[in-house]
Amino acid sequence: MTATEAVAVPERRLEWQLAKVCKIVAETLRVKSLLLDMTGWQGHRPGQHVDIRLTAENGYQAQRSYSIASPPEDGLLSLTVERVDDGEVSPYLVDDLRDGDQFQVRGPIGGYFAWTISMGGPLYLIAGGSGVAPLMAMLRHRDRQNARIPCLLLYSSRSQEDVIYREELDAMARRDPNLRVVHTLTRNQPKDWAGYRRRIDKAMLSEASFTPEQNPKIFICGPTPLVESASRLLVELGHDPLTVKTERFGPTGGQGL
Repeated sequence: MTATEAVAVPERRLEWQLAKVCKIVAETLRVKSLLLDMTGWQGHRPGQHVDIRLTAENGYQAQRSYSIASPPEDGLLSLTVERVDDGEVSPYLVDDLRDGDQFQVRGPIGGYFAWTISMGGPLYLIAGGSGVAPLMAMLRHRDRQNARIPCLLLYSSRSQEDVIYREELDAMARRDPNLRVVHTLTRNQPKDWAGYRRRIDKAMLSEASFTPEQNPKIFICGPTPLVESASRLLVELGHDPLTVKTERFGPTGGQGL
């Protein structure tokens, strides 16, 4: 997912480093996770992102930002990329990149949209499409630390086939009674689908939510319309605006969620 909200970080972290692709995982037909070996990586907090830079043989360079999907406990850095058909960078990362390839990375970037178990909970995560990537870093961090902080992920996808990390999320929820994963499928649903069948709305946020009295820490990430609508509706439902943190990407990243 493409991150757009950055916060100043120490200069040493903004130096370009070489990343080597160790493994590529197909998450859906349009989404892949790149597992990178980053020599000298100094760590990150779940929710942060990195800049990547590609350089063509003729010297032309293209740069984009992607959220980190891996927790700080893992040895490899994971970036989850959704192919944007008219994009300049994502088609190459999803379709052409191979194990052993290298490109430049700098970061981590961003301090506002970040969570660690020391911050406590409850933790309320709302995602649309590939906006689940930085929230997955938080869930994985929580899981690796064996923390049982109450947590809810409300995740909007077009169809079941478009749900990123579906098997991993299901496994997390099965082994942890303090984690709820709630899906809504906005375009196509299986015949036996018993979950939500619409975009995230006020009724859904009220039904699936922690109450304002529980004072959850809320993180929302996805297409701009989803993020703006969900954050506004949560405030209308009584949640403190200061507890609602958002990150968004442009309309090409997830229309219709």
